[in-house]
Amino acid sequence: MNFLSHYYFDRDTTNCYFVLGTVLPDLLKNADKNLVLHPEKLIHTNGAVNSIIEGWKKHLEVDRYFHSSEFFLKHSHNLKLHLLPVIQGSPVKPFFLGHIAIELILDNLLLTTNKLTADSFYSHLSSCDEIVIREFLEFSGMKEPEVFFNFFEVFKEERYLHTYTETQQIAYALKRICMRVWKNPFSPVQEVAMDEVLLAYRGMVLPDFMTVFNEIESKLSN
Repeated sequence: MNFLSHYYFDRDTTNCYFVLGTVLPDLLKNADKNLVLHPEKLIHTNGAVNSIIEGWKKHLEVDRYFHSSEFFLKHSHNLKLHLLPVIQGSPVKPFFLGHIAIELILDNLLLTTNKLTADSFYSHLSSCDEIVIREFLEFSGMKEPEVFFNFFEVFKEERYLHTYTETQQIAYALKRICMRVWKNPFSPVQEVAMDEVLLAYRGMVLPDFMTVFNEIESKLSN
């Protein structure tokens, strides 16, 4: 799941460090795709640091339920098939595209159906003290925390998740993600065609997209 979909499960919490933890694995991947941390079994003397660890564990749990759900397996596969004809010649792997596309569509639907707001998400991130975050990163074994903070400050300042309310921006967000792996993933013509596919598929998913969130919430509460 993407940032806002993870946030959905803890949208009512008042603990900004827990919220940060629920999205930190993906934030770190954005900052440095080669970074691998496993803090989930650690315990710290600082309660705020432990909140980040607990949020991190929640992230792993939600992803496990989501990626094994019938919803994800069905729609990531179908999106791959829908996108395959319009990305011929692109270096991007179709299965990767289908996987990321359904996650971005879910974020868009959460925003456009008013299930949550991007402002509340960013408010949580901005409330976190850098000293606590740095303590978590160093405790988890990160050698150069500045790599993360350089990315994190730009992420908070740009607030690009707001663009997810514009359905035509889903293809652009997809391109941004792919550019972390491939320098020129799509041609302008392919981007336009992807927009059309994603817009149509969003309409197909809209009536029942909340079923996957309800399913995961049920599993989390057991």
